[in-house]
Amino acid sequence: MPLSLALRLRRRTLLCTIAGSVCASMVHSAEHGVSAGEILIGQNITLQGGKNRYGVSALDGIKLYLEAINAAGGVHGRKVVLRTLDDDSKASTAEANARKLLADGAFVLFASQEGGPSTAVATVAEELRVPFFGPMAGSPNLRRPHSPMVFPVRAEHRDEFRALMEWGKRTGLKTVAFFHADSDVGRAHLENVKLAAAELGMNVTLVLPFKGDVSDPQLDEMARQITETQPDMVFNHGSPGLYGKLIAKARKTRLKTTFMAVNSGSTQLAADLGPLAHGMVFAQVVPSPWERKHAVAREFQEAMAKSRPGVALSYAGLEGYLTAKALVLALQATGKDLTRANFVTALERSNFDLGGMTVRYSAKSHHGSRFVDLSMFSRDDRFIH
Repeated sequence: MPLSLALRLRRRTLLCTIAGSVCASMVHSAEHGVSAGEILIGQNITLQGGKNRYGVSALDGIKLYLEAINAAGGVHGRKVVLRTLDDDSKASTAEANARKLLADGAFVLFASQEGGPSTAVATVAEELRVPFFGPMAGSPNLRRPHSPMVFPVRAEHRDEFRALMEWGKRTGLKTVAFFHADSDVGRAHLENVKLAAAELGMNVTLVLPFKGDVSDPQLDEMARQITETQPDMVFNHGSPGLYGKLIAKARKTRLKTTFMAVNSGSTQLAADLGPLAHGMVFAQVVPSPWERKHAVAREFQEAMAKSRPGVALSYAGLEGYLTAKALVLALQATGKDLTRANFVTALERSNFDLGGMTVRYSAKSHHGSRFVDLSMFSRDDRFIH
């Protein structure tokens, strides 16, 4: 073969090889956060530098599940890489974090915590048309009005409030007091409480709104109002630390009122109040992590024993674990052609069984799970269901 012809053929082969590599690279990098070997997930969460116990435990539960999935080969051959930023329980920081995560190439936004920060992340997701999967918050505005890019997993606070009130009605309780943040979200929760009370034939007899800078004298006044009004039951939205102080002040009067709370504050309240928490009823949006009634709880227990020996089980850890499991199931359902549009389409056609908890989405409803269980903090310092 003439030398010039051989050189031309070799050059052509080289160019085709380079072009093929470029084309393959373009295919793998066509979607933000997706490469041949990785899926980058952007997470904003409330850790407060390690002070937020629920956030820290939830993040560890997420990592526990993703570690196992990645060790088994990932999702369709891609490892799931989590990049996490701490919002310090500030909505403005959460919004900035969400924008940074997306600017840095995250495929989707994932698993925030707390109502204010989660709402801020949802706003960014809707603005930039990026899926926001698994916010670990019960705010009503994550579901109403319908947000096409937001996909909660856990039940919302409205489901928890109703479960607490239904239990109260079954046990003869009739009057309700509600301790809530004096914010748009808190007032939306109040309207949901009033609506549920009307449907159940109960009465909201005391409303206790609070600002972030509420003082001890103001809490003393709220405790006095509880003592005077004598509601059958009291429950809260947000700020378990403040709610714990209010309960401690009100308990000094030997009230017969039943104090209740939503899931995210249960562990902190029990730890902070000690014996004063005995008899409190809590709504939980995940099964008991200590019992073995649900497959996902058994799976979580076994994973913890294997990878986190000696680390205590918790509701937060299980919520993180099952939220990560739901994410992986959604990624698997999307298939190898992983794009944001395909991810949303797959979600809106899917029902996921997480192991005793069902998560459902459709084009018109992204409610997720409606699972709510009730627990009581017993005299031997355990949550019993």
